[in-house]
Amino acid sequence: MYTQAMDLDRSATPADATFTSEEQAFNARIARDEKIEPNDWMPESYRSTLIRQISQHAHSEVVGMLPEGGWITRAPSLKRKEILLAKVQDEGGHGLYLYAAAETLGVCRAELIDALHSGRAKYSSIFNYPTLTWADIGMIGWLVDGAAIMNQVPLCRCSYGPYARAMIRICKEESFHQRQGFDIVHTLVRGTPEQRRMAQESLERWWWPTLMMFGPHDKDSTHTAQATAWGIKRITNDDLRQKFVDVTVPQAEYLGLEIPDPELRWNPERGHYDFGPIPWDEFWRVVKGDGPCNKERMAARIQAFEEGRWVREAAAAHAAKARARAAAASVASEEAAA
Repeated sequence: MYTQAMDLDRSATPADATFTSEEQAFNARIARDEKIEPNDWMPESYRSTLIRQISQHAHSEVVGMLPEGGWITRAPSLKRKEILLAKVQDEGGHGLYLYAAAETLGVCRAELIDALHSGRAKYSSIFNYPTLTWADIGMIGWLVDGAAIMNQVPLCRCSYGPYARAMIRICKEESFHQRQGFDIVHTLVRGTPEQRRMAQESLERWWWPTLMMFGPHDKDSTHTAQATAWGIKRITNDDLRQKFVDVTVPQAEYLGLEIPDPELRWNPERGHYDFGPIPWDEFWRVVKGDGPCNKERMAARIQAFEEGRWVREAAAAHAAKARARAAAASVASEEAAA
Protein backbone atom coordinates (compact mmCIF):
# COMPACT_ATOMS: atom_id res chain seq x y z
CA MET A 1 0.00 0.00 0.00
CA TYR A 2 1.62 3.21 -1.28
CA THR A 3 5.27 2.33 -0.64
CA GLN A 4 6.96 2.71 -4.02
CA ALA A 5 8.35 6.15 -3.21
CA MET A 6 10.45 4.78 -0.35
CA ASP A 7 12.78 2.58 -2.42
CA LEU A 8 16.25 2.22 -0.98
CA ASP A 9 19.40 3.16 -2.89
CA ARG A 10 21.32 0.12 -4.13
CA SER A 11 23.65 2.01 -6.49
CA ALA A 12 26.58 1.31 -4.18
CA THR A 13 26.53 -2.46 -4.68
CA PRO A 14 30.23 -3.33 -4.38
CA ALA A 15 32.42 -4.52 -7.25
CA ASP A 16 35.03 -5.90 -4.90
CA ALA A 17 38.08 -7.71 -6.20
CA THR A 18 37.18 -10.66 -3.97
CA PHE A 19 34.11 -11.29 -6.14
CA THR A 20 34.33 -13.59 -9.14
CA SER A 21 33.59 -12.14 -12.56
CA GLU A 22 30.14 -13.75 -12.43
CA GLU A 23 29.43 -12.19 -9.05
CA GLN A 24 30.58 -8.78 -10.24
CA ALA A 25 28.34 -9.03 -13.30
CA PHE A 26 25.42 -10.09 -11.10
CA ASN A 27 25.99 -7.21 -8.67
CA ALA A 28 26.15 -4.78 -11.59
CA ARG A 29 22.78 -6.02 -12.87
CA ILE A 30 21.27 -5.56 -9.41
CA ALA A 31 22.69 -2.01 -9.25
CA ARG A 32 21.09 -1.27 -12.65
CA ASP A 33 17.76 -2.55 -11.29
CA GLU A 34 17.58 -5.31 -13.89
CA LYS A 35 15.43 -8.39 -13.42
CA ILE A 36 17.15 -11.71 -12.73
CA GLU A 37 15.44 -14.58 -14.60
CA PRO A 38 15.46 -18.32 -13.80
CA ASN A 39 18.13 -19.28 -16.36
CA ASP A 40 20.43 -16.41 -15.41
CA TRP A 41 23.49 -17.00 -13.26
CA MET A 42 22.89 -16.10 -9.61
CA PRO A 43 24.77 -16.68 -6.35
CA GLU A 44 23.61 -19.75 -4.48
CA SER A 45 22.92 -17.61 -1.43
CA TYR A 46 20.62 -15.38 -3.54
CA ARG A 47 18.77 -18.47 -4.76
CA SER A 48 18.40 -19.93 -1.26
CA THR A 49 17.21 -16.59 0.14
CA LEU A 50 14.54 -16.37 -2.55
CA ILE A 51 13.41 -19.94 -1.94
CA ARG A 52 13.08 -19.23 1.78
CA GLN A 53 11.18 -15.97 1.27
CA ILE A 54 8.90 -17.04 -1.59
CA SER A 55 8.02 -20.38 0.01
CA GLN A 56 7.29 -18.72 3.35
CA HIS A 57 5.06 -16.27 1.48
CA ALA A 58 3.29 -19.16 -0.28
CA HIS A 59 2.82 -21.04 3.00
CA SER A 60 1.35 -17.91 4.56
CA GLU A 61 -1.21 -17.54 1.77
CA VAL A 62 -2.34 -21.17 2.10
CA VAL A 63 -2.42 -21.27 5.91
CA GLY A 64 -4.09 -17.86 5.79
CA MET A 65 -7.16 -19.45 4.23
CA LEU A 66 -7.92 -21.22 7.52
CA PRO A 67 -8.87 -18.39 9.91
CA GLU A 68 -11.47 -17.11 7.44
CA GLY A 69 -12.58 -20.39 5.86
CA GLY A 70 -14.50 -21.39 8.96
CA TRP A 71 -16.63 -18.26 8.68
CA ILE A 72 -17.88 -18.84 5.12
CA THR A 73 -21.00 -20.67 6.29
CA ARG A 74 -21.48 -18.30 9.27
CA ALA A 75 -21.22 -14.99 7.43
CA PRO A 76 -24.28 -12.82 8.17
CA SER A 77 -25.68 -12.66 4.63
CA LEU A 78 -25.51 -14.43 1.30
CA LYS A 79 -23.58 -11.49 -0.14
CA ARG A 80 -21.01 -11.69 2.65
CA LYS A 81 -20.70 -15.46 2.14
CA GLU A 82 -20.06 -15.00 -1.59
CA ILE A 83 -17.45 -12.30 -1.00
CA LEU A 84 -15.63 -14.28 1.68
CA LEU A 85 -15.67 -17.45 -0.42
CA ALA A 86 -14.13 -15.53 -3.33
CA LYS A 87 -11.49 -14.08 -1.01
CA VAL A 88 -10.48 -17.48 0.39
CA GLN A 89 -10.24 -18.80 -3.18
CA ASP A 90 -8.00 -15.84 -4.05
CA GLU A 91 -5.64 -16.76 -1.20
CA GLY A 92 -5.35 -20.31 -2.53
CA GLY A 93 -4.53 -18.90 -5.95
CA HIS A 94 -1.86 -16.66 -4.46
CA GLY A 95 -0.23 -19.70 -2.90
CA LEU A 96 -0.27 -21.41 -6.30
CA TYR A 97 1.42 -18.45 -8.03
CA LEU A 98 4.09 -18.30 -5.36
CA TYR A 99 4.84 -22.04 -5.26
CA ALA A 100 5.20 -21.87 -9.05
CA ALA A 101 7.59 -18.91 -8.70
CA ALA A 102 9.67 -20.85 -6.17
CA GLU A 103 9.82 -23.85 -8.51
CA THR A 104 11.58 -21.71 -11.11
CA LEU A 105 14.53 -21.70 -8.69
CA GLY A 106 14.92 -25.47 -9.03
CA VAL A 107 13.12 -26.56 -5.86
CA CYS A 108 10.37 -29.20 -5.85
CA ARG A 109 6.96 -28.13 -4.56
CA ALA A 110 6.60 -31.37 -2.63
CA GLU A 111 9.82 -30.51 -0.80
CA LEU A 112 8.47 -27.08 0.13
CA ILE A 113 5.20 -28.49 1.43
CA ASP A 114 7.02 -31.19 3.39
CA ALA A 115 9.13 -28.48 5.02
CA LEU A 116 5.94 -26.68 6.07
CA HIS A 117 4.26 -29.79 7.44
CA SER A 118 7.36 -30.90 9.33
CA GLY A 119 7.81 -27.48 10.95
CA ARG A 120 11.10 -26.68 9.20
CA ALA A 121 9.51 -23.84 7.23
CA LYS A 122 7.65 -20.88 8.72
CA TYR A 123 4.60 -18.88 7.74
CA SER A 124 3.29 -15.53 8.98
CA SER A 125 2.69 -15.61 12.73
CA ILE A 126 -0.55 -13.62 12.32
CA PHE A 127 -2.43 -16.71 11.15
CA ASN A 128 -1.92 -18.43 14.48
CA TYR A 129 -4.53 -16.20 16.13
CA PRO A 130 -8.20 -17.27 16.36
CA THR A 131 -11.14 -15.61 14.61
CA LEU A 132 -13.62 -15.45 17.47
CA THR A 133 -16.25 -13.14 15.97
CA TRP A 134 -17.40 -11.84 12.60
CA ALA A 135 -15.57 -8.59 13.40
CA ASP A 136 -12.30 -10.55 13.24
CA ILE A 137 -12.95 -11.22 9.56
CA GLY A 138 -13.21 -7.48 9.06
CA MET A 139 -10.00 -6.88 11.01
CA ILE A 140 -8.12 -9.45 8.95
CA GLY A 141 -9.14 -7.62 5.79
CA TRP A 142 -8.59 -4.09 7.07
CA LEU A 143 -5.46 -4.60 9.19
CA VAL A 144 -3.80 -7.86 8.16
CA ASP A 145 -4.37 -7.50 4.43
CA GLY A 146 -3.53 -3.81 4.73
CA ALA A 147 -0.19 -4.73 6.30
CA ALA A 148 0.32 -7.42 3.67
CA ILE A 149 -0.18 -4.91 0.87
CA MET A 150 2.32 -2.59 2.56
CA ASN A 151 4.85 -5.42 2.43
CA GLN A 152 3.95 -6.71 -1.00
CA VAL A 153 3.62 -3.67 -3.27
CA PRO A 154 7.42 -3.13 -3.26
CA LEU A 155 7.84 -6.80 -4.21
CA CYS A 156 6.30 -5.98 -7.59
CA ARG A 157 9.72 -4.48 -8.28
CA CYS A 158 11.73 -7.29 -6.69
CA SER A 159 14.94 -8.13 -8.52
CA TYR A 160 13.76 -11.69 -9.27
CA GLY A 161 11.45 -11.57 -12.29
CA PRO A 162 9.02 -14.46 -11.58
CA TYR A 163 8.41 -13.25 -8.02
CA ALA A 164 7.88 -9.65 -9.13
CA ARG A 165 5.42 -10.65 -11.85
CA ALA A 166 3.43 -12.92 -9.52
CA MET A 167 3.09 -10.07 -7.05
CA ILE A 168 1.40 -7.75 -9.53
CA ARG A 169 -1.81 -9.76 -9.64
CA ILE A 170 -1.60 -10.69 -5.96
CA CYS A 171 -1.42 -7.04 -4.92
CA LYS A 172 -4.40 -6.11 -7.08
CA GLU A 173 -6.49 -8.80 -5.42
CA GLU A 174 -5.21 -7.98 -1.93
CA SER A 175 -6.34 -4.39 -2.38
CA PHE A 176 -9.92 -5.66 -2.80
CA HIS A 177 -9.51 -7.83 0.30
CA GLN A 178 -8.47 -4.78 2.32
CA ARG A 179 -11.49 -2.83 1.12
CA GLN A 180 -13.77 -5.76 1.92
CA GLY A 181 -12.45 -5.87 5.48
CA PHE A 182 -12.78 -2.11 5.96
CA ASP A 183 -16.38 -2.33 4.70
CA ILE A 184 -17.20 -5.01 7.29
CA VAL A 185 -15.75 -2.91 10.11
CA HIS A 186 -17.44 0.24 8.80
CA THR A 187 -20.78 -1.56 8.78
CA LEU A 188 -20.29 -2.82 12.33
CA VAL A 189 -19.37 0.58 13.80
CA ARG A 190 -22.54 2.04 12.26
CA GLY A 191 -24.63 -0.77 13.76
CA THR A 192 -25.86 -1.54 17.24
CA PRO A 193 -23.86 -0.76 20.40
CA GLU A 194 -23.07 -4.48 20.64
CA GLN A 195 -21.68 -4.48 17.10
CA ARG A 196 -19.52 -1.43 17.87
CA ARG A 197 -18.19 -3.16 20.97
CA MET A 198 -17.45 -6.25 18.88
CA ALA A 199 -15.41 -4.16 16.44
CA GLN A 200 -13.51 -2.38 19.23
CA GLU A 201 -12.73 -5.63 21.04
CA SER A 202 -11.50 -7.19 17.80
CA LEU A 203 -9.23 -4.21 17.09
CA GLU A 204 -7.73 -4.57 20.56
CA ARG A 205 -6.84 -8.22 19.85
CA TRP A 206 -5.47 -7.73 16.33
CA TRP A 207 -3.55 -4.44 16.54
CA TRP A 208 -0.29 -5.65 18.08
CA PRO A 209 -0.09 -8.97 16.17
CA THR A 210 -0.53 -6.94 12.97
CA LEU A 211 2.41 -4.67 13.84
CA MET A 212 4.47 -7.81 14.50
CA MET A 213 3.77 -8.96 10.92
CA PHE A 214 6.46 -6.64 9.60
CA GLY A 215 9.09 -8.66 11.42
CA PRO A 216 11.73 -7.74 14.01
CA HIS A 217 13.28 -4.31 14.26
CA ASP A 218 15.87 -3.75 11.55
CA LYS A 219 18.73 -4.03 14.03
CA ASP A 220 17.48 -7.49 15.04
CA SER A 221 16.61 -8.77 11.56
CA THR A 222 18.84 -11.53 10.21
CA HIS A 223 18.01 -11.15 6.52
CA THR A 224 17.08 -7.49 5.90
CA ALA A 225 20.51 -6.07 5.02
CA GLN A 226 21.47 -8.70 2.44
CA ALA A 227 17.96 -8.96 0.96
CA THR A 228 17.97 -5.19 0.53
CA ALA A 229 21.39 -5.20 -1.15
CA TRP A 230 20.11 -7.80 -3.62
CA GLY A 231 16.94 -5.86 -4.42
CA ILE A 232 14.72 -8.59 -3.01
CA LYS A 233 13.57 -6.41 -0.14
CA ARG A 234 13.01 -2.79 -1.06
CA ILE A 235 11.99 -1.26 2.26
CA THR A 236 13.05 -2.15 5.78
CA ASN A 237 10.77 -3.65 8.44
CA ASP A 238 10.70 -0.53 10.59
CA ASP A 239 9.98 1.80 7.67
CA LEU A 240 7.10 -0.40 6.52
CA ARG A 241 5.69 -0.62 10.04
CA GLN A 242 5.86 3.15 10.48
CA LYS A 243 4.09 3.79 7.20
CA PHE A 244 1.37 1.29 8.13
CA VAL A 245 0.76 3.07 11.44
CA ASP A 246 0.71 6.48 9.75
CA VAL A 247 -1.90 5.30 7.23
CA THR A 248 -4.05 3.26 9.61
CA VAL A 249 -4.43 5.60 12.60
CA PRO A 250 -6.53 8.16 10.62
CA GLN A 251 -8.68 5.28 9.33
CA ALA A 252 -9.34 4.15 12.91
CA GLU A 253 -10.23 7.71 13.86
CA TYR A 254 -12.68 7.89 10.96
CA LEU A 255 -14.28 4.65 12.15
CA GLY A 256 -14.47 5.96 15.70
CA LEU A 257 -12.35 3.12 17.07
CA GLU A 258 -9.62 3.49 19.67
CA ILE A 259 -6.25 1.90 18.97
CA PRO A 260 -5.08 0.06 22.12
CA ASP A 261 -1.85 1.97 22.60
CA PRO A 262 -1.70 4.68 25.29
CA GLU A 263 1.63 5.90 23.86
CA LEU A 264 0.24 6.50 20.37
CA ARG A 265 0.46 10.16 19.40
CA TRP A 266 1.41 12.36 16.44
CA ASN A 267 4.98 13.64 16.51
CA PRO A 268 5.12 16.90 14.50
CA GLU A 269 8.92 16.96 14.59
CA ARG A 270 9.21 13.53 12.94
CA GLY A 271 6.09 13.89 10.84
CA HIS A 272 5.02 10.43 11.99
CA TYR A 273 3.06 8.77 14.76
CA ASP A 274 4.98 7.57 17.79
CA PHE A 275 3.75 4.27 19.19
CA GLY A 276 4.48 2.04 22.15
CA PRO A 277 6.81 -0.95 22.45
CA ILE A 278 5.81 -4.09 20.59
CA PRO A 279 5.43 -7.27 22.71
CA TRP A 280 8.26 -9.15 21.04
CA ASP A 281 8.19 -11.97 23.60
CA GLU A 282 4.76 -12.89 22.29
CA PHE A 283 5.95 -12.64 18.69
CA TRP A 284 8.83 -15.07 19.20
CA ARG A 285 6.66 -17.43 21.22
CA VAL A 286 4.15 -17.64 18.36
CA VAL A 287 6.88 -17.95 15.70
CA LYS A 288 8.41 -20.86 17.63
CA GLY A 289 5.10 -22.72 17.68
CA ASP A 290 3.44 -21.71 20.93
CA GLY A 291 0.71 -19.43 19.60
CA PRO A 292 -3.03 -19.84 20.26
CA CYS A 293 -3.64 -21.83 17.05
CA ASN A 294 -0.25 -23.10 15.83
CA LYS A 295 -1.05 -26.79 16.34
CA GLU A 296 -4.61 -26.38 15.09
CA ARG A 297 -3.54 -24.64 11.88
CA MET A 298 -0.87 -27.19 11.00
CA ALA A 299 -3.11 -30.14 11.81
CA ALA A 300 -5.78 -28.71 9.48
CA ARG A 301 -3.26 -28.20 6.67
CA ILE A 302 -1.85 -31.71 6.97
CA GLN A 303 -5.33 -33.23 7.08
CA ALA A 304 -6.41 -31.34 3.97
CA PHE A 305 -3.21 -32.37 2.18
CA GLU A 306 -3.69 -36.04 3.01
CA GLU A 307 -7.39 -36.04 2.14
CA GLY A 308 -6.56 -34.50 -1.24
CA ARG A 309 -3.83 -37.01 -2.03
CA TRP A 310 -6.15 -39.20 -4.16
CA VAL A 311 -7.04 -36.18 -6.32
CA ARG A 312 -3.38 -35.39 -6.99
CA GLU A 313 -2.62 -39.03 -7.74
CA ALA A 314 -5.60 -39.32 -10.10
CA ALA A 315 -4.58 -36.14 -11.92
CA ALA A 316 -1.00 -37.39 -12.27
CA ALA A 317 -2.20 -40.76 -13.59
CA HIS A 318 -4.49 -39.05 -16.10
CA ALA A 319 -1.65 -36.81 -17.28
CA ALA A 320 0.65 -39.84 -17.67
CA LYS A 321 -1.94 -41.67 -19.76
CA ALA A 322 -2.45 -38.60 -21.93
CA ARG A 323 1.30 -38.34 -22.54
CA ALA A 324 1.49 -42.05 -23.39
CA ARG A 325 -1.40 -41.74 -25.87
CA ALA A 326 0.20 -38.68 -27.46
CA ALA A 327 3.53 -40.49 -27.77
CA ALA A 328 1.86 -43.57 -29.30
CA ALA A 329 -0.04 -41.40 -31.78
CA SER A 330 3.19 -39.65 -32.76
CA VAL A 331 4.95 -42.95 -33.39
CA ALA A 332 2.01 -44.23 -35.43
CA SER A 333 1.98 -41.06 -37.49
CA GLU A 334 5.70 -41.36 -38.20
CA GLU A 335 5.35 -45.02 -39.21
CA ALA A 336 2.45 -44.19 -41.52
CA ALA A 337 4.46 -41.42 -43.14
CA ALA A 338 7.39 -43.78 -43.68
